[in-house]
Amino acid sequence: MRRLLIMTFLLILAFSLSAVSCSTDGPIPEIGQPIVPDSPDNGNNGNNDNGNNGNGNNDDENNDNDTNEDNNNNSPMSNSLKITVGSTSFSATLEDNVAANAFKALLPMTVNMSEMNGNEKYYYLSENLQTSSSNPGTIRAGDLMLYGSSCVVLFYESFSTSYSYTRLGHIDKPSGLASALGAGSVTVTFELH
Repeated sequence: MRRLLIMTFLLILAFSLSAVSCSTDGPIPEIGQPIVPDSPDNGNNGNNDNGNNGNGNNDDENNDNDTNEDNNNNSPMSNSLKITVGSTSFSATLEDNVAANAFKALLPMTVNMSEMNGNEKYYYLSENLQTSSSNPGTIRAGDLMLYGSSCVVLFYESFSTSYSYTRLGHIDKPSGLASALGAGSVTVTFELH
């Protein structure tokens, strides 16, 4: 009887540990909803003044619109990415791989990214991207990765990892990224530049 209890406990433990989210050891989050910007160049970045967390997040349920209606007009596609958080913008370089190319086809997009583990922000895309994941060993602040096939992760702290990711790109100069992203959920705009 005791052996059965131990085996049941180990199975439950193994099942709960297999349910990891975007990175190290947080719970599986709910799928986020995109925030539709008025237009990609209006400077509004899709922020409303409803004041969630004091950073202009908009968790309104009416934002189910697809943000890539006009996204197929970016030919030839650049590997230069602009990531905007509030009034701060960062330049990033995208990888030359299938996942990064598929991500580019979704741009521009403004999304509400959730906090995870004090080192990353994440957002679940509405579609899966083709992956070529591998373990980077070390995550660097400014890394833009894909966890699984639909979770976009923007890391703002460096650390060692045992998880596998598909590399999408990297912020060229990540200085100030952690303070721009803040401690909670945040609205982030990704667009080609």
